[in-house]
Amino acid sequence: MKDRPVRHDHPESHLITRIGWLRAAVLGANDGIISTASLVMGVASAASSSHDALVAGVAGLTAGAMAMAAGEYVSVSSQADTEHADLAREARELDTDTMHEREELAHIYVARGVEPGLAREVSRQLMAKDALGAHARDELGISDTTAARPVQAALASAATFSVGAAAPLALLVLSPATLLLPVVAAGSLVFLALLGMVGAKAGGADVIKPMIRVTFWGALAMAMTTGIGAIFGKVL
Repeated sequence: MKDRPVRHDHPESHLITRIGWLRAAVLGANDGIISTASLVMGVASAASSSHDALVAGVAGLTAGAMAMAAGEYVSVSSQADTEHADLAREARELDTDTMHEREELAHIYVARGVEPGLAREVSRQLMAKDALGAHARDELGISDTTAARPVQAALASAATFSVGAAAPLALLVLSPATLLLPVVAAGSLVFLALLGMVGAKAGGADVIKPMIRVTFWGALAMAMTTGIGAIFGKVL
């Protein structure tokens, strides 16, 4: 009985390809909602006017978006610099001692369960096609999917922070002055729960734990800043 030919027209989409922008996007939106809602509630609980709370919230949105963009760019750039340094060192080693590098790659495959002779042949063929790419992927763990992208991370964080921060500001504008705190708190927790669900869905994970996790920490942050605002509002 002849083996059936293997089809190569089946499209595959792996969720790991989203990890770079998804992490930055979820972090940015989460930080935008929590920090802005907490700031607004802290100012409002200090017996300040709705206008004061709105001004503080807008300032927080602007400063937070810039801080998120700068922070992501700097941190991811540091990761990219490390990756480039490792690749440069690996390229030098390939130029000076190809045989050792071929054996090193073969040992990696043997450790993963490949028979030694086959591992050496795989190492030889992969290095004949793209030696640096093979070592980057299998020795250093660097690939196009997981490579650091500073600009992408910075833009995603700034944009999603702004969107997240706009949510509690919209609640502030729409809520009556007497209900400002409960409306902003409840609405922000709903937004956080939705964010946890969307992030989990986009990453292919279960939605319950992310929703609980993000709403818990958001509620804790808002409660603490509201309490601090109320205390200092009475003292000062």
